[in-house]
Amino acid sequence: MPVTLHERLEEIFRTVLNDDQLSLSDDTSASDVEGWDSVAHINLMFSIESEFGIQFAGNELAEFKNVGELKRYLESRG
Repeated sequence: MPVTLHERLEEIFRTVLNDDQLSLSDDTSASDVEGWDSVAHINLMFSIESEFGIQFAGNELAEFKNVGELKRYLESRG
């Protein structure tokens, strides 16, 4: 069972992108991950919103440069 914020995010990304070996770092961005296209992005957004009980404003998720920025955002909302 994922415990840390990073582990929770990694589990979401692995599920949405159907890649059990996916390893995220704070520098990971969409261009680094095979299969992270516009459809996957929408699925990631909904999954993250559901997991963390938040709602992104408009295309807010796309504005993060990398996973590290997303994590800082989620930490600030938590």
